Amino acid sequence: MFDAKKLLDQFLGSQIPGLSGSMKDRAGQVADYARSNPMKTSALAAAILGTKTGRKLAGNVATLGGVAAIAGLGYLAYRNYQSGQAPQGVPQDVSALNPPADSPFNPQNAGLSNDFALTLLRAMIAAAKADGHIDASERQRIMEKVHAVDLGSEAEAFLAKELADPIDLDALVAAGRTEEQRVEIYTASRLAIDPDTRAERGYLDLLAGRLRLPDALIDHIEATVASAKVTL
Repeated sequence: MFDAKKLLDQFLGSQIPGLSGSMKDRAGQVADYARSNPMKTSALAAAILGTKTGRKLAGNVATLGGVAAIAGLGYLAYRNYQSGQAPQGVPQDVSALNPPADSPFNPQNAGLSNDFALTLLRAMIAAAKADGHIDASERQRIMEKVHAVDLGSEAEAFLAKELADPIDLDALVAAGRTEEQRVEIYTASRLAIDPDTRAERGYLDLLAGRLRLPDALIDHIEATVASAKVTL
């Protein structure tokens, strides 16, 4: 089985060899690398999730990596919700996105297995398909780009199947065994799209209901994720 966590980094993160320095320095290096190597960083995000919304993860959040970005944003939203604060965005200091070692949101937690990383990937692809714009011809175009990235046959087969199969909302919901996992599933889905169509908004609302996440918690996730994106 391929490493789903590394594949998530292709969607959201930027684990690029040779990056060093402060978070601010790394964010600048990521931006430079992305401009000169468009098919090597976030290539899957461009291919599968598209840029129709004209937004992407801010550099300082993207440097966390795929799993860490999802977990960190989910953790921040969940913490603020539990503390009774008003919904708010990501602070300038992204250390706020680092869950404590004993937190279920910590990327090193045993709950963040390869299987759950696959679930987060499925959640993102499902959200991207929610408005119906990924038809057969679009799938072919996407897979041509995926093949160019050379992810390996297993990862390519997984992506091809997920793009072709109908959205299995029951399976996504069942994979969220804890409230923290359900928060991460919704966070990953919301990161994949900016719900600017009725179909996308309807899908996210349905997902939130099926995941049994309170409206107030959804408001926190929405505010946190929205602030973590920048206009292209």
